[in-house]
Amino acid sequence: MKLSKKIVFGLAACTLAGSALAEWPDKPIRMVIGFAPGGASDIAFKMVQEELARRLGQPVVPDYKPGANGNIANQAVATAAPDGYTALWANVGPLAVNTYLYKGVKIDPGKAFVPVTQLTDSPLVVVVPKSSPYRTMQELLQGIKQTGATMSYGSAGHGSSMHIAGASLALALNAPMTHVPYKGSAPAIQDLLAGRLTFMVDSRSTTAPFIQDGSLRALAVSGGKRAADMPEIPTVEEAGVPGFKVTTWQAVVMPAGTPKPIVDKFSKALRETLESPEVRERFARIYTPLVGSTPEVFAKFWEKERAEAKTLVETAKLQID
Repeated sequence: MKLSKKIVFGLAACTLAGSALAEWPDKPIRMVIGFAPGGASDIAFKMVQEELARRLGQPVVPDYKPGANGNIANQAVATAAPDGYTALWANVGPLAVNTYLYKGVKIDPGKAFVPVTQLTDSPLVVVVPKSSPYRTMQELLQGIKQTGATMSYGSAGHGSSMHIAGASLALALNAPMTHVPYKGSAPAIQDLLAGRLTFMVDSRSTTAPFIQDGSLRALAVSGGKRAADMPEIPTVEEAGVPGFKVTTWQAVVMPAGTPKPIVDKFSKALRETLESPEVRERFARIYTPLVGSTPEVFAKFWEKERAEAKTLVETAKLQID
């Protein structure tokens, strides 16, 4: 019996894929992180690093490439060999927002990468300094409507989830505000504490110590439901902004063309790592809900996030050089 070329090529591809899966990984995996050591991404990665390496049987080594809100790391991974030994640990900025926000960005993450798994999905918290006259989210919303551009909010940088949350709030209220970007949350919070900013919409892990010691006042959470440990704090939607929901998330992707059996095996190892009681406890301590989705489920979520980011950037005219 004579086999057609298509069947022969198909059998060969299946054989190669099976061989790749059987052998992978047989050397360390490089995890590219687009932010500096000590930041939120690095902290989260180190919480899973040891357990993930144990499940894979090989070290997972961080490769820090900070700069341009993750765009440098995106470039490095997009041009890496799709052999299963390079992955990208990134967040909503480089994976969903930057393509539309920065005019010079050439990489479309939806085409340059394949989804592996969504790691986290965390609500943000609206905070003001203890000296602020705003005691509730309703009072802050009223102040924004009345004073507009004189209201300032800080963020960890252009395209960060904090920036997107503030811009979304300004758009929802039809009240332009002044965005003040910083190189990370830490310097922004220091200016907020000093009264040089009106408010911030920042991560719970970053703001928790200041909320607990009373130097920052929590007014609302940005997710779709109240936080279990702060049940008295309303959501932004409950406070008067219908449909408002902004979260910050982290995920792992690999270069486009990475064999699917390898992507699936890596995804499975990551999901099992996130299900580890020790890992779950670590993330609970920094108020970060875990997801651990399959590549297929993450792909749908990721597509929706990119579409929403595109709409926001275009509607709010946020594009920058």
